[in-house]
Amino acid sequence: MPRSFEGAAVVSALADLAEIGVCAVLSFSLSSSHPGNPSMLFPTVDFAVFFLVVFTGSWLLRPHKIAWRWFILAASCVFYGWWDWNYLMLLFLSIGVNWFLGLAVFRTLTPEGERTNASRWLVRIAVVINLGILGYFKYFDFFVSTITEKMRSIGISVDAPILNIILPIGISFFTFQAISYVIDIGRGQWRKPLTLLDFAVYLSFFAHLVAGPIVRASEFAPQLDEEPDPRYVRSAESFMLIFRGMFKKVVISSFLAVQIVDPVFANPNAYGPLAVLMAIYAYAIQIYADFSGYTDIAIGVALLLGIRFPQNFDSPYIALTLQDFWNRWHMTLSRWLRDYLYIPLGGNRGSKAMMYRNLFLVMIIGGLWHGANWTFVVWGAIHGSYLVAERIVRAKWKGHELGLPPLLVKAMQWFLVFNVVCLAWVFFRATSVDEAFTVLGRLFASHGSTAGVSLLLMVVIVASIASQFVPSRFPQKAEVWFATWAPALQIAALAGGLVLVDALGPEGIAPFIYFQF
Repeated sequence: MPRSFEGAAVVSALADLAEIGVCAVLSFSLSSSHPGNPSMLFPTVDFAVFFLVVFTGSWLLRPHKIAWRWFILAASCVFYGWWDWNYLMLLFLSIGVNWFLGLAVFRTLTPEGERTNASRWLVRIAVVINLGILGYFKYFDFFVSTITEKMRSIGISVDAPILNIILPIGISFFTFQAISYVIDIGRGQWRKPLTLLDFAVYLSFFAHLVAGPIVRASEFAPQLDEEPDPRYVRSAESFMLIFRGMFKKVVISSFLAVQIVDPVFANPNAYGPLAVLMAIYAYAIQIYADFSGYTDIAIGVALLLGIRFPQNFDSPYIALTLQDFWNRWHMTLSRWLRDYLYIPLGGNRGSKAMMYRNLFLVMIIGGLWHGANWTFVVWGAIHGSYLVAERIVRAKWKGHELGLPPLLVKAMQWFLVFNVVCLAWVFFRATSVDEAFTVLGRLFASHGSTAGVSLLLMVVIVASIASQFVPSRFPQKAEVWFATWAPALQIAALAGGLVLVDALGPEGIAPFIYFQF
């Protein structure tokens, strides 16, 4: 806190922070009264207690920059180790290796920050090491089993080892963040590399560690040296983000999963076309509510500690083109793929054929990033193919009018894009390609159960989609109005809302979907 604070101001600020801390803890503990929650999920008592300690310690130590960094690093290690203490060794390895390589790359640049052959090779080595570690944990068993099955299909008997490797939580996210840091240094975008302590805090920060958003060092590191005023914590914005995230996850996502998505995908042959169609649409809403709910909570938690993360979702289901969908869905991953994969591949440079190839490859790789399964490859191929087709059609029909009312054209565009996205989600959700085709095949069945289809289900699906068409100025005005309330009233309002969330939610809170990636 600024040195200019007087004693009374300090006491007042700490009192306000105490109220905010109580409210934040309520936001987690009130939504975790049901049994069977895995440890350290956001909506659990474990996390509520953890965050109360971190919130208090963080604001007490924030004026002491080094002590605050060590405290946040220790807290992040406890958070990550809570899942499995063995994972910490991998996180420490990633921190140490990438910090050292970043420093080495920086020292091989010219005094003007230009690249050299040595810096280029060091960046390549860093990328190979990071992808090698990620590939071992995420893809070793997948590729071994695929090769083994292929060889057996042509009559060659192979007894290859399947290691049943357990995927460490969050490895995809912190690996991509580490790669971006080293590449940015290699591009001359840093005047000096981060200290080891700053880099460790950046890569391990608990709020975004396990499921994003993918925060770049250039977005995070400058905030480490700021001295946010504890009298002006953005509590209203944080509380609204946390409440919104809790509602999406605990109520919407859980309801849709239990009501129809899980039953239909578990046994698609038992269901008829209507139930299957509702399950497909419901999963589109479920995964959005689940993942955007997590990032809302993560952004809100970080904001309570004086750290701002970039936005990760912006009403993706209102998109009229698939390109716009990716500008709105998992925005930090989309920008990462653009800046560190699409542009290095050649981007829009060169011929149109090369641009189309680059687009398709990026989406295939983006699909594989999500997991070692052919379903993700198909998911990426659907998106890649449509993105290419979209550009071809746009170039061919540029300047041609269909003679239809503009509103009707937009409605047709939206309907097409939304259903292409939902089609791809079938492969994303299915455990195998065969299962995905079974689900899609049931859309044309002549019989089957309609269990799970109800008026409430349809209302939830339609309302969830419609809510994304609400102009952003309305929630912004609500936030400004909420910020004028006294802290005690904010606490009461949020507590009441979270009691409602708890009452509407199911028993137990399932892990967030993106934890598996």
